[in-house]
Amino acid sequence: MPSARLALRVAALGYLGVVLVAPLALVLYRTFRHGLGPVVDALSAGPAVHAFQLTLLIAAVAVPANTVFGVACAHAIVRGRLRGAGLVNALVDLPLALSPVVVGLALFVLYGRGGPLGPWLADHGIQVLFALPSMILATIFVSLPFVVREVVPVLRELGTEQEQAAATLGASGWQTFRRVTLPGIRWAIAYGVVLTTARSLGEYGAVAVVSGRIAGRTETATLLVEDRYRSFDLAGAYAASVLLALIAVSVLVVLQRLRPREAR
Repeated sequence: MPSARLALRVAALGYLGVVLVAPLALVLYRTFRHGLGPVVDALSAGPAVHAFQLTLLIAAVAVPANTVFGVACAHAIVRGRLRGAGLVNALVDLPLALSPVVVGLALFVLYGRGGPLGPWLADHGIQVLFALPSMILATIFVSLPFVVREVVPVLRELGTEQEQAAATLGASGWQTFRRVTLPGIRWAIAYGVVLTTARSLGEYGAVAVVSGRIAGRTETATLLVEDRYRSFDLAGAYAASVLLALIAVSVLVVLQRLRPREAR
């Protein structure tokens, strides 16, 4: 029995090493094998700075929007006796089932000149495609389910006893949510925000379709990585990849360090 457990652990760690650790370690090695100077030069170039600023801006809009929506949707599904809750659940999971490229194509068809909204937008001088609005919409779409999926099971596990007690004592609906429900789901929201942030920072397919890939204007960090790689600028591609990974890991580390402090 101990030998079987040891073999299972070795197999699991070996699988993680081959699939996850080895590729990341190779990218890190190739990024810094010529020193820190080329990395700094690659990341301080104008297109790279703009790409990361644009990526962070998109995430700064998409993450709060999906957080508010996710909490409200989860509360409506679990507590609101929502009609068609099964349909809502299916729709929430739709971005997980659809390819991001299909999402981008759907937005292109909807907001393009030949789509139902395209002519009206053009007449009013509103540009959605190949601009920031379409990139934000695409990112919101693909990262929509994560907060909902983290909060729904926690809400169900909490039950309604404390909320009913608060209502009996005269608390309003908002007071009950703020003082009773929200503290119980705060870590579910936090993990949903982490997943949403990581998905927003790493989105490629949908944004690639609707952005137009205009360097210095609509090129995000993920698009920058591909552009640098196709241009045989491997130092720039590796540097951008490592910075994206460091941002995502930093979000996870901050969350893990805050949780024990909050528990104490």
